[in-house]
Amino acid sequence: MAPTFTTQLDQLKKQGLHRQLRTVEESSPGRVTVDGHEALLLCSNNYLGLADHPALKKAAQQAVERWGTSSGASRLVSGTLPLHRYLEERIASFKGTEAALAFNSGYGANTGIIQALTGRGDFIFSDRLNHASIVDGARLAQARLIRYTHNDPASLRRALERHPSKGVRLIVTDGVFSMDGDIARLKELVLLKKEFDALLMVDDAHGVGVLGETGRGSVELCSVSGEIDIQMGTLGKGLGSFGAYAAASHDIIDWIINRARSFIFSTSLPPAVLAASLAAFDIIDSPEGAELRRRLGVNTDYFRESLRSSGFNTLGSTTQIVPISVGGAEQTMTFTRLLLERGIFIQGIRPPTVPSGGCRLRCTLMSSHIREDLEHAVEAIREVGEALGMVTGHV
Repeated sequence: MAPTFTTQLDQLKKQGLHRQLRTVEESSPGRVTVDGHEALLLCSNNYLGLADHPALKKAAQQAVERWGTSSGASRLVSGTLPLHRYLEERIASFKGTEAALAFNSGYGANTGIIQALTGRGDFIFSDRLNHASIVDGARLAQARLIRYTHNDPASLRRALERHPSKGVRLIVTDGVFSMDGDIARLKELVLLKKEFDALLMVDDAHGVGVLGETGRGSVELCSVSGEIDIQMGTLGKGLGSFGAYAAASHDIIDWIINRARSFIFSTSLPPAVLAASLAAFDIIDSPEGAELRRRLGVNTDYFRESLRSSGFNTLGSTTQIVPISVGGAEQTMTFTRLLLERGIFIQGIRPPTVPSGGCRLRCTLMSSHIREDLEHAVEAIREVGEALGMVTGHV
């Protein structure tokens, strides 16, 4: 008899870990209607608001008119369009690398890149708080995964010293850690990768377009441009489109093309997505892009400091990702529900996304937020936090 999973689902519900899909309808920039509630959107990765930008919409529409709605095949069959080439050349120029390769998602990029570059007998040194796709990529590669203490170069050094190898040693880190909002210590990781003759890969999904003077991401912010072997980034967050990429040397990109299963066996990105992504890079490099980054920074600083001064623990965030530590899963979801009733949409994050006991509200700021809305959000969070007894003191 086939399992029904009813018992397992009931257990998830009792633990406060059951997940459900919610339909979100946009009503205006930065605001949505969700489950019948009109609310301020504080859980989107559309940091610069480019997903709603007229230039991206126009580019996508024009691409559909010229090339249709699908590439029709994987890249190595017949699915490479001129737009793929244009986008990859633009990404390589933007990131300052010899070459780039587009992937269908950040998850597909990380699993594909890591599986292509490593295998049995190799070592992957991964920050303990790296994205799940990095961990899954290591599992697919069948390399040995060594997890070092979060954002601790000394812990990484000890791991490298304990595991010498004649094979590949790949250091992998998020540039911006997606649940804590802090930034990797890239300068120190660059020194370690040189000392131990390792490769260094940075997943900058939450940094590209947003961080650095020109939006080149955490690599630019940390002044290590040209020092990273593989830069992975996504097109669906700060750039407002969809998909992801690897930026690296010609040889590394050529090897990934020949070995990354998530690339080889997937129908390629459609024309509309490629064209919208190209338009997004143009905006990032324009005075408008600089202004969007400035506004995002102002909103982030106000929101984060207001929460801290109210006694909330924001877990050391220094970016547009501002977590609020809660602790238990059921409390977290109660907090989320009460905020939505007050017109604030923030998702609760629970295991396995974060460790047990590390549940939080994950707030994300956008350049389109206005001060009045953020003031209302801070007040609502303060009221609910006090009512639930969750304000932990100044941080």
